[in-house]
Amino acid sequence: MGSVIKRMAAECIGTFWLVLGGCGSAVLAAKFGGDGNPLGIGLLGVSLAFGLTVVTGAYALGPISGGHFNPAVSIGLWAGGRFRACDLAPYIGAQLIGATLAAYVLYLIASGAPGFFIDPNAPGTFASNGFDAMSPGGYGLMTAFLIETVLTAVFLIVILATTHARAPAGFAPLAIGLTLTLIHLISIPVTNTSVNPARSTGIAFMAGAPAMSQLWLFWVAPILGAVLGAIAYRCLDGESA
Repeated sequence: MGSVIKRMAAECIGTFWLVLGGCGSAVLAAKFGGDGNPLGIGLLGVSLAFGLTVVTGAYALGPISGGHFNPAVSIGLWAGGRFRACDLAPYIGAQLIGATLAAYVLYLIASGAPGFFIDPNAPGTFASNGFDAMSPGGYGLMTAFLIETVLTAVFLIVILATTHARAPAGFAPLAIGLTLTLIHLISIPVTNTSVNPARSTGIAFMAGAPAMSQLWLFWVAPILGAVLGAIAYRCLDGESA
């Protein structure tokens, strides 16, 4: 029991760090200074922030829990034969708690700025994910579903490959973090990038009803993609994990 609690705590903390670091960079730093004094980190900076949270979180907490920080990753690892089904519910619960706590802490921080306001109808408001009118680039439902599915599938292939017993030891967090950076560079304009149902859920609670109404896609597409990626890798690998 103690081991399970420690692993759940690690997943909660790791997911908290991912959401606070990644979404925090989007909310607080992406457009800091505005057009008149552009000191913000922009799309590239936000993408790097998400990747860095995974790198640092995986190195720090991976030895305890495996460093999933994402329900789609946990489900994909199960589909890939690397994770027990009985651990899915505790991991996903811990990830959702961590993401929601991080979103609330981020809200408390952001609301300290003069004139802070969350417009629930604005695309990507409070780093939320969305499609159609809620997409940063106005991309539709099918496009959003496709990109979230495909990118999560690739993400799982990289995770399974770099954590394989025959892969070079110690480099998996770097490869996984860089992959998440690239995923964000590709898809921020489309959906504001999820590939992580916990990240989407925690932020949607703060962003408002429109983000909540579209949240289903950011569960279904990443989980579908994770399972497809795991199946693809097992077909390619042809060996036990």
